[in-house]
Amino acid sequence: MASSGEPPAGGGGPDGEERAGGGGGLGDGSLSQGLSVLVGLALCVTMLGLGCAVELGQLGQQLRRPVGVLLALLAQFVAMPLLAFLLALLFALDEVAAVAVLLCGSCPGGSLSNLMSLLVDGDMNLSIIMTASSTLLALFLMPLCLWVYSRHWINTTLVQLLPLGAVSLMLASTLLPIGLGVLIRYKHPRVADLLVKVSLWSLLVTLVVLFILTGTMLGPDLMAHIPASVYAIAVLMPLAGYALGYGLATVFALPPHCRRTVSLETGCQNVQLCTAILKLTFPPQLIGSMYMFPLLYALFQSAEAGLFVLAYKMYGRDSYKQDALGEEEDTDISYKKLKEEEVADTSYGTVTTEEHSSVQMELVQTTL
Repeated sequence: MASSGEPPAGGGGPDGEERAGGGGGLGDGSLSQGLSVLVGLALCVTMLGLGCAVELGQLGQQLRRPVGVLLALLAQFVAMPLLAFLLALLFALDEVAAVAVLLCGSCPGGSLSNLMSLLVDGDMNLSIIMTASSTLLALFLMPLCLWVYSRHWINTTLVQLLPLGAVSLMLASTLLPIGLGVLIRYKHPRVADLLVKVSLWSLLVTLVVLFILTGTMLGPDLMAHIPASVYAIAVLMPLAGYALGYGLATVFALPPHCRRTVSLETGCQNVQLCTAILKLTFPPQLIGSMYMFPLLYALFQSAEAGLFVLAYKMYGRDSYKQDALGEEEDTDISYKKLKEEEVADTSYGTVTTEEHSSVQMELVQTTL
């Protein structure tokens, strides 16, 4: 009883530090409730914008040749979860930080990748299809990846109480705004274009507001309660994801603009979804300040993607123009061939002017 004011010997360490770091403050007060509402609304707007970016014709084409779906499966639910698991082991994270990293690594692709793919002259159809298909696949594969890779920390309280059912329920709830967005795209394309822009801006605004509100709730000592190893992972994980995505696209022998697209799709995670799951499904007294990890990941993935775009604008733009010019020349040649074939097809079985006159002369000679 005399030692009740001290942290328990076995339950102290990182978990106790996370609780001391203001974890309980996340669950109390009107500010915390407002933050939960903001996170939920931001996720709905993001998923609505994702649905508005999907066209039914593209979905049908991908079902016939599902390269984008296969790439999304391998990138988001094979490469990234495995990368997150290896980084968690390499940096010897405790169970709280490990679950946050694994959850972020198991998330589908985010809307940021669509914007960045546009800036590097990527394949926008491939980008949108990968984002949409990974979001749908996440309904089943994200809880599976989280369950498989968290077995290493199975003896801890957090992993034993892992809310996989709540995670699945939240993933299922994202299908409604996605379906509504697809319907808006089908019925009102101009409105859908506007909603896509709104969702991209809401992504940036939400991240800034979350940083400010979280800092207000947890105080200036928030960053001090996050281990340096977590910062290192937040820096390395998106960078390694970009490299893995580019390598994966190279294995599939995709052209350069598609490689850039797959690279960005792999490294850019849906941090809104990760933040919402951590905030709304995990007990705040257990998750503590690790709620900040997806925000740190968003910060570094945006900065690194921005450097990627800057490097492309400075050094890769000319080569892209040459490739595009070559493609246009090939298109012109094939178009000429197509026109020749059309001329040949239209002349088949018809009678030309010369043939018509010769037929008339033969008829005259016959009558004579």
